[in-house]
Amino acid sequence: MKTKYRFTVASLVFLGLSGLSFGPPTATVKPNIIVIMADDMGFSDIGCYGSEIPTPHLDNLAKNGTKFTQFYNAARCCPSRAALLTGVYPHQAGMGEMVVTKVKDRAQENPYQGWLSKQTATVAEMLKASGYQTFMSGKWHVGEERADWPLQRGFDKYFGLISGATSYYEVLPGRLVLEDNEPYTLPKDFYMTDAISDKAVEYISSNEKTKQPFFMYVAYTAPHWPLHAPDEEIQKFRGKYKRGWDELRKERFVKQQKMGLFGKKYALPERDADIAAWENTTNQDEWDLKMATYAAMVSRMDAGIGKIVEKLRANGQLNNTMIVFLSDNGACAEVLDARAKKDLGEAAYTVSLTTPAGQKGSYTTYGKEWAALGNTPFRMYKQFTHEGGIATPMIVHYPNVIKKAFQTSQVGHIIDLLPTILEVAQVKQPLTMNQQNLKPIEGKSLVPILQGKTRKGHDYIAWEHFDNRAIRQGKWKLVGMKGKSQWELYDLENDRTETQDLAQAHPEIVAQLTEKYRQWAAKVGVKK
Repeated sequence: MKTKYRFTVASLVFLGLSGLSFGPPTATVKPNIIVIMADDMGFSDIGCYGSEIPTPHLDNLAKNGTKFTQFYNAARCCPSRAALLTGVYPHQAGMGEMVVTKVKDRAQENPYQGWLSKQTATVAEMLKASGYQTFMSGKWHVGEERADWPLQRGFDKYFGLISGATSYYEVLPGRLVLEDNEPYTLPKDFYMTDAISDKAVEYISSNEKTKQPFFMYVAYTAPHWPLHAPDEEIQKFRGKYKRGWDELRKERFVKQQKMGLFGKKYALPERDADIAAWENTTNQDEWDLKMATYAAMVSRMDAGIGKIVEKLRANGQLNNTMIVFLSDNGACAEVLDARAKKDLGEAAYTVSLTTPAGQKGSYTTYGKEWAALGNTPFRMYKQFTHEGGIATPMIVHYPNVIKKAFQTSQVGHIIDLLPTILEVAQVKQPLTMNQQNLKPIEGKSLVPILQGKTRKGHDYIAWEHFDNRAIRQGKWKLVGMKGKSQWELYDLENDRTETQDLAQAHPEIVAQLTEKYRQWAAKVGVKK
């Protein structure tokens, strides 16, 4: 026998006051959140930002999400990761420069200490305290000692590389690949990128029975040097880069303009004076192999991201999951001669000199030549504060909020990710944690942008890394380089590629921004 219920307004009010709620079940289910970070990947290295490298899974996230054209990282791996995890500027998180392998004094914190400040809480610590499961797969690089490892900073489960870089096929001496703080035994046919992807999928599976929302940080080592990729992946790209960096750079820029990433008024900067014209390069097959390997690394990472997305789709969680993708800095122009000898030891280094890029035993980079292609159309590279060092592709995919895909030119900074995550997760920043007073979050939530609104952003944003420095306010950007006291000034509204230095034409703006930079530097603790 069926019983019919008839609700009056009064009875509904009573039920509401009794703590009951009505509506679809998903309305009260907190979202899952996944942050995916690439390592040393240039602004234009994925398809939806102009690349010839096929990245269908990332392109699809952008096609159905929000694509940012003016989003910034913190110029290098350690500072960017510290800012992402804590929502404060790198110096405030103790990572003004790079991580240290041994902590000298934990009692006296400083902006350049090289490990995450205890006066900051990580996003994992905050979400875990609010009922989230917290997972990480990939590169940590913000604390080498056990006290600063992921499980000690809020993650329930962790797999990955504690240090900054290692072989994709084996663990170099002094590097730590861990699973839940224990040394990880590499299986046969180990390849770092695949291992990071597979572990991320495993963590999603492990969460299915808990009914808890989860936060997951997937920090790929790809496509950071050394250039390593499975041969079958490399062969897909062999020969495609014999057209050279000059032609491909122009092609990427044309694609970017067609995509509306940049206005037609922007100019593509001239090739760096110390980069040879492709037509004058004699070892073109070797250069082709290097870039083919790099492309294979990006492609393999994209395939892994596809596995993560497919797992979410299969278990019905995709719509209620916010996925964020970005890179920790611009493309890398480093050359590894001295570093390779130090990392590998004399014998292995000698072998590496004759081992082709991509193979186990090799240890090489793709140089400034291909890094300039990766950063199209920007100048400079990783660690610098010109756009080539700090501009990142940034994609947010979140179907429950982003109902219609769009591209935005609103300016954002990596410190904005933590407050965005907290707002999406409906979590407030605690004032204290682990008996420490916490520094206020510097970032501002991106949620209004994701909702299609105009966000009231930062008055200004600023950078400093090994004396490379910059400040941006509105359309104006002041930039300084290590060893040079002279500032450069650019109008990014009309010259995003930083080709016309206006410092002499607008000394009053230089003076105003210099003073703002001075105040910011004093606030966060930049070295004098």
